[in-house]
Amino acid sequence: MTTWTPEDQTLFSETYSLVLTAGDTDHPGVEVGMVVVAGELYVRAYRGVGSRWYRAARKHGHGTIRVGTVRHDVLLTTDGLEPCAGLDAAFRTKYGSVAEALVASPEARAATIRIDPASAPAP
Repeated sequence: MTTWTPEDQTLFSETYSLVLTAGDTDHPGVEVGMVVVAGELYVRAYRGVGSRWYRAARKHGHGTIRVGTVRHDVLLTTDGLEPCAGLDAAFRTKYGSVAEALVASPEARAATIRIDPASAPAP
C-alpha cells in the first residue's frame, strides 16, 4: 500500500476539508471534513451508509480528492475497515463541537472511509 507523504499529511491536517469524487467522473464532488491518524486519511458520512457519496465511494472503490490546488487519485476503502484508535478523538480535536455528528452516531461511524493514494506521488 502506498502511503501519504509527510507534506500531504501536513496539508490534510492544516486544511479544513477536501473535495471527494468517487469513480471516474467529472462531477464536482462533495466537500467533507477529514483527519489524519497514524499517517492514514479518513472521512465520514454523517448521514451514514445511505449517503449518496458514501454509496458511490463503496461502489467504485476509487476516485479523486482535491485539497486546494492539490489533486490525488485515490483508493477508497469501506469494506472490512477497522478504523484506527483515536479516530473519534482526532475528529473532535480538529472540528470541536461540529464533530459530534461524525463521532457520536453509530451511523457516521459505520460510514467511515479510509483514503489511500492510488499510486506513489510524483517527486
